[in-house]
Amino acid sequence: MIGAIVGLAGGLGALLIVAAVLPIGSPAASSTGPSRWVARPSAFDRLADACVRAGLGPGGRRQVIAAIAGAGVGVFVVVGSISRSPVIALAFATFGGYAPIGIVVRRARLRTAERRDLWPDVVDNLASAVRAGLSLPEALIQLGERGPAPLRPDFVAFGRDYAATGRFGECLDRLKSRLADPVGDRIVEALRLAREVGGSDLGRLLRGLSQFLRDDARTRAELVTRQGWTVNAARLALAAPWIVLALLSLRPETVAAYDTAPGVAVLAVGGAVSVLAYRLMLRIGRLPEDERVLR
Repeated sequence: MIGAIVGLAGGLGALLIVAAVLPIGSPAASSTGPSRWVARPSAFDRLADACVRAGLGPGGRRQVIAAIAGAGVGVFVVVGSISRSPVIALAFATFGGYAPIGIVVRRARLRTAERRDLWPDVVDNLASAVRAGLSLPEALIQLGERGPAPLRPDFVAFGRDYAATGRFGECLDRLKSRLADPVGDRIVEALRLAREVGGSDLGRLLRGLSQFLRDDARTRAELVTRQGWTVNAARLALAAPWIVLALLSLRPETVAAYDTAPGVAVLAVGGAVSVLAYRLMLRIGRLPEDERVLR
């Protein structure tokens, strides 16, 4: 009976963590072309995008999944050897398995915030290149030399792809995959549309987009600064009871209490409440994030 409850609690905890961090959406509608409109990306798409934005590359998803398994097993072994309780070890292993996801998501957000300040310069460079009479491929290629330093490798790779194939559309798709950024998607699709149907207002559109991106980055930076203390307080409130549990698990009578069916139920309910309360707080205070709707 206790084994079944432990398994159920562990599975529920893992499901809550994965569902909270990587919400599973409806599959993307199929498309015959390389670009498609995606209303709700799946959990694996979100994880892949986070890995790319975090600098792990397209294959980083497999590394993160392996890290989740390794962290969970490692925490289970360490806590189990200290507390001598598989129930308590499983509870901490569930949170330990979340650590790689949390690290990747946090790093992806930091890099996205850094790039948010760089995109206006990218758009300005594109607008200047178009105004100077450069073709769209040439305007993108020159960003590998004159664009913001953190983004140059992506545009250098675009230049290599275009020199090798000469297929502008396919090279744009690869560029979008490397960037994995909603702003980058918009810029790429604007350039694709201008290339396919033409248009004399591309320069004006790019200048307007640059100003909008600067205003958005300035406003968001102010809001993030004010929101920081609330998020840190929520994290402390989430960690406090589990720190207390870790200290209490050093006492044999506490371990014996949690090895019973009521103890398992308390841990399961406490873990579910902790995760749901934390995610609810983040959702209430969350700033609107751009979605990659132009994949």
